Amino acid sequence: IQKDADSSERVLMDMRWGLIPSWFKKDDPSKMQFNTSNCRSDTMLKKSSYKGALLKGKRCVVLADGFYEWQQHGGGNQPYFIYFPQSKDAAAEEKEADEEWRGWRLLTMAGIFDCWEPPAGGEMLYTYTIITVDASKDVSFIHHRMPAILDGDEAIRKWLDFAEVPTQEAVKLIQPTENIVFHPVSTFVNSVRNNTPECLAPIELGAKKEVKATPSSKVMLGWLKNSQEGSPQKNENDLPRWTSQFIHSPSPKKTSADILQQWLGKEGEPAAKKRKA
Repeated sequence: IQKDADSSERVLMDMRWGLIPSWFKKDDPSKMQFNTSNCRSDTMLKKSSYKGALLKGKRCVVLADGFYEWQQHGGGNQPYFIYFPQSKDAAAEEKEADEEWRGWRLLTMAGIFDCWEPPAGGEMLYTYTIITVDASKDVSFIHHRMPAILDGDEAIRKWLDFAEVPTQEAVKLIQPTENIVFHPVSTFVNSVRNNTPECLAPIELGAKKEVKATPSSKVMLGWLKNSQEGSPQKNENDLPRWTSQFIHSPSPKKTSADILQQWLGKEGEPAAKKRKA
């Protein structure tokens, strides 16, 4: 890591879900024998897949509208959408929301990333894992685990600032959060081919019909529909594939990956934070 690196600078970039450790020696990351999509908080400093990256300060924040979890019961698994409570502006009348609402508050989940280089040489692959904790009381009836959620700018700052905040201090942020809301959704979401606002629409359990939309959900669904209309639809052949899904730079210009690589070294502890005059 460069000695003058500023660890408070943030880089936004694509990474592949499912951490591939830098020490993995096979020629294809799909040959990993175990799943690294999620990382248990109680063992992340013990397992070799995560320990090295974590001690080197390779901490990241994973952004999402929310996440799905399935409640197991006799009649089949019931999916729920789980997300941050939205601001009062989001629950205002639609006209007011258009003027004041700045968008959906994204869920900010704590993660660990690593950089893997093919043994025969080639482009660096950036991958990540989401840290999980015991579920908070309110959502434990759905599932016993949940992502480690960083609630607020200060928690995010501490988790990302790998040099200013050492590992042993940063891991104290990894706790269940009660600041979370949820609603049941249709089993339409069970298929990865389905990627429409219907996946998030609340349903009424028992009747399996949509709940009458609240001002908040109207704003949310309207925003999602508009977002979707502005981007091309993906067909089945465009769905992500696990095997050899490498990240390629769009141009030879300096990318976020290049900037991130400047911070990262093959060996050693996180660098000291650059001090500003």
